[in-house]
Amino acid sequence: MNLHQLRFVREAVRQNYNLTDAAKALFTSQPGVSKAIIELEEELGVDIFTRHGKRIRGLTEPGRLVLASVELIMQEIDSLKRIGKEYAAHDSGSFTIATTHTQARYMLPKVVQAFMVKFPKVRLSLLQGNPKQIADMVKSGQADLAIATEAIAAIDGLVTLPCYQWEHVVVVPPEHELLRSKAVSLEEIASYPLITYDAAFAGRSKIDHAFSLRELKPDVLLEAIDADVIKTYVELGMGVGIIAGMAFDAERDRNLRTIPVGHLFGMNVSRVAVKQGAYLRSYIYTFIELLAPSLTRKMVEAAMRGGDNYEL
Repeated sequence: MNLHQLRFVREAVRQNYNLTDAAKALFTSQPGVSKAIIELEEELGVDIFTRHGKRIRGLTEPGRLVLASVELIMQEIDSLKRIGKEYAAHDSGSFTIATTHTQARYMLPKVVQAFMVKFPKVRLSLLQGNPKQIADMVKSGQADLAIATEAIAAIDGLVTLPCYQWEHVVVVPPEHELLRSKAVSLEEIASYPLITYDAAFAGRSKIDHAFSLRELKPDVLLEAIDADVIKTYVELGMGVGIIAGMAFDAERDRNLRTIPVGHLFGMNVSRVAVKQGAYLRSYIYTFIELLAPSLTRKMVEAAMRGGDNYEL
């Protein structure tokens, strides 16, 4: 048994069981991949893949267990490599963050700026997607950590910790009728066309749930992943916007006013997530602490050992 065989098994699954694509991804030959997998199956005494003729079609039941072990072994190999790199260069390397547009646009700039002052030799990359996509990026090793609000705490294989709380706000033009209301209600909001986030982003599920509990069916005129887009259409008078409070800047958004509505839609918690069992370079711990000062390296390491998801 050797590491090449394990890599071939993992890549075959990643390439949807296409051995030709797996071979290309690993810069080797398809017959070599096929032979190595067969030899591993013979050594283990079980079929890892189901086959139709010479083509593999999927994983057998023992194959699923083998793949799980392969993923753990390869993760440990990656950790060993990272340990070597870190001790060879403490303050340089690469660091990839997967996050949503709202976090990247409104919460991260100051944190990233402070981080780059401390670690100017680190090459930082930002990847954007919806919460499921960014969680998958971390689980696959494409990103070192993820930052999001929605559902990320419930994903197996990730350790998540709370960073900060935020609430939604209603955004309207300066003379809008809702500004005269002493306590804005869901019924009042639902009486206007709404412009808010796409279903996968920025606590939209809580917005929908709140209306549903009151048996209200608001007219959602426009959905977007970008709060700037939402604010633009509100300025045009097309409807009432609902955005994350962090996305409003009184200096920049002078043509709009806000109404806090956390009492209607509840508080939201943005979380940072890392892969369970992953090795994190020291500057990643520093980044997490810059993002949320309460998340010290000691706390993050304890969470990773226990595989826990902490709450505020």
